[in-house]
Amino acid sequence: MSGSIAQGTSQTHGNTHILHFLVRLPRRMEDVWPAVATPEGLGAWCTAADVLEARLDGAVTLRDLGSGRVTAWDVDRVAEYTVERGGRIRFHLERGGDAESVLRFTHEFQGEGSSETDWRRRFERLIEVLESPQGLPVRQAPKPAEPPEPGEPLDPLPGQFT
Repeated sequence: MSGSIAQGTSQTHGNTHILHFLVRLPRRMEDVWPAVATPEGLGAWCTAADVLEARLDGAVTLRDLGSGRVTAWDVDRVAEYTVERGGRIRFHLERGGDAESVLRFTHEFQGEGSSETDWRRRFERLIEVLESPQGLPVRQAPKPAEPPEPGEPLDPLPGQFT
């Protein structure tokens, strides 16, 4: 299966604009989650995330959209960021079969913001990244320290006399 992007819908209420997209993705929810909830994932298809504290009320700075807070966080399911210039950006993942998922996207903003065309291009890039053999960039975990050889002295703990 290849991904697809349904026609976006747009609503305007006074000065508030709301964009909705339904994006079918060729990977399981668990595989897509890092694309919407990690700096590396967002940077691969959307915009650089200079700051992203992965928790409710954590700080977030999305380079092209501004700084703000994480306003919804349900691991593997919902990531929502509310940023000063970009408004509210919500990624809601659902199962779409055994090996697929569905992204329900909402962007609510005041005044001028990213257009339907801008988001469609981003979602096309997301699908390309998810379908590529390389996939999403993954943060390399620090390598654990090697245990000392038997009989080798251990470093003292802070405040411990040697």
